[in-house]
Amino acid sequence: MEDGTFKSPGDCGDTDPDLYAVHWDARNDCEVRQILDRVADKWSLLVIALLEERTLRFSELKYKIDGVSQRMLSRTLRQLERDGLVERTVYPTVPPRVDYALTPLGASLHTTIKALVTWTEAHQNQIAAARDNYDRQQALAESGALPVALAH
Repeated sequence: MEDGTFKSPGDCGDTDPDLYAVHWDARNDCEVRQILDRVADKWSLLVIALLEERTLRFSELKYKIDGVSQRMLSRTLRQLERDGLVERTVYPTVPPRVDYALTPLGASLHTTIKALVTWTEAHQNQIAAARDNYDRQQALAESGALPVALAH
């Protein structure tokens, strides 16, 4: 294998062990990127947050997550189960009862998600002000009152 090449297409390891900054490969086939894409999507974040509180049935999750379709919730739960973050338990009743719960791995991810939510809550006013400022500049640029170059 040539210096500077990855061991396999999915291996995103650093080629220089002395790199100080930790980063991940931005390629689509990078496993770290794939995991981040999965756990950072809005439906996964909401499912993980809700399951931190207690075990829930599918219908309870669907009721609590405003705007999620049955198909998207099913897909999200399957993916989280595949990644080892959610555990699915089927009870042999009529009709079958299925419960979803966080695994220890999923619970450890919830800690990180909670930190992100805390950061967002602490900075939401600054972000709202920045958005308002940006939108005002864009509106002025579109109306011709401000040169487009100054809007950015």
